[in-house]
Amino acid sequence: MIFDPVNAPSLLRQLAGCASGYAIYRGASFLAGKLGQNVASAAVTIVDDARLRGGLGSRPFDAEGLPTRRNLLVERGRLSSYVLDTYSARKLGLQSTASAVRGGGASPANLWLEPGAKTPEEIIASTPRGLYVTELIGQGFNPVTGDYSRGASGLWIENGELAFPVEEITIAANLAQMLRDVDAIGNDLIWLGATAAPTLRIARMTVAGE
Repeated sequence: MIFDPVNAPSLLRQLAGCASGYAIYRGASFLAGKLGQNVASAAVTIVDDARLRGGLGSRPFDAEGLPTRRNLLVERGRLSSYVLDTYSARKLGLQSTASAVRGGGASPANLWLEPGAKTPEEIIASTPRGLYVTELIGQGFNPVTGDYSRGASGLWIENGELAFPVEEITIAANLAQMLRDVDAIGNDLIWLGATAAPTLRIARMTVAGE
């Protein structure tokens, strides 16, 4: 399964929600108790940086007045940080990541998946059979279990080539397994908002439809 740079960021947003300190201390996340453990492919590094120059989420201080900083959410597959304000950090016996937002809670600022070396074309060409996702529909995600199921459309890949359009299908897997199954990351990081990701390929997902 290949996600283009428009749809790939949705996976990061869901992961960040699961890494929220509030979800963690309530036990409402599949990442609870996983700090310091390998939760993704070694190719995956995810950064949250409120000091990114020109970033839409950039800010010098968080909502609690703490100086913001660069945080590594996932480093080479290892979950190295949660997303924390002072309250959620205290509940977990940790330190705030200066991620407090107005209205309460904690949220990433500028969040991105570090790009790889391959072009999108090279990733497609190295895929014998699969789906290039260009649209996602619905919100089928359970943060407690990590179960992921969404409507999708895109282009079918056969023998490394885009073969024909596909619509009205469902793609499904578990986000925890999806992260471990990331086996290719593109070099095409594109910022279309405060969360960004390049083209990425997940080795195994279920595709169902007509």
